[in-house]
Amino acid sequence: MKLLRFILVLVVIAYAGWLAWPIVSPFLEGASPGAAAMRAGAEAAGGGLPTAVLWIAAAVLYLVAALMLGAGNPRAAIAYFLGFIADAALRLALDSGGSGSDIAARSAEAVGPATSGLGIDPVWLVLAALLVVGVLVVLASRRRRRVRTPGQLTI
Repeated sequence: MKLLRFILVLVVIAYAGWLAWPIVSPFLEGASPGAAAMRAGAEAAGGGLPTAVLWIAAAVLYLVAALMLGAGNPRAAIAYFLGFIADAALRLALDSGGSGSDIAARSAEAVGPATSGLGIDPVWLVLAALLVVGVLVVLASRRRRRVRTPGQLTI
C-alpha cells in the first residue's frame, strides 16, 4: 500500500504542476519579477477572475492533498476531492464558455491522439481519469487497523 501511496503522490504532484505550469513558467524563464508577474497574471486572468481563482485553488488543493497523502493523513481524500471539484468546475466553465484557454487547449493536446478515433470529448476523459485517481487516493489514505484477538499483547 505504501508503493501505491508513493505513486499517487507523484501523480498528483505532477498533475498539479502541469495544471499550474502556465502561471509558474514565467517566473522560471528568467524574466524580471515584474514582467513575470504580469505575464502570469494575464495568463491566470485570461478567462476572468472566477476562472483564475478556480485555477489556483485546484492546483493548491491538489498539492495539499499530495502532501497529506504522503504523510499518511486520511483527510487527503477530502482535499483531493475539493481540488477535483474546483478543477471540474474550471474545465466545464471553460468548455462551455468557449474561451480559448490554455488549460483546455493543453488537455486536448495531451489526450487528443488517444481519443481521435473514439469521438470522446477530452474534457470528460480527463475528468474520468481524475475521478479514478481520486478513488485510488481514498483507498490509499484509509488507515489500516489490526484486529487483535482477546488476550493478545500490543507490541
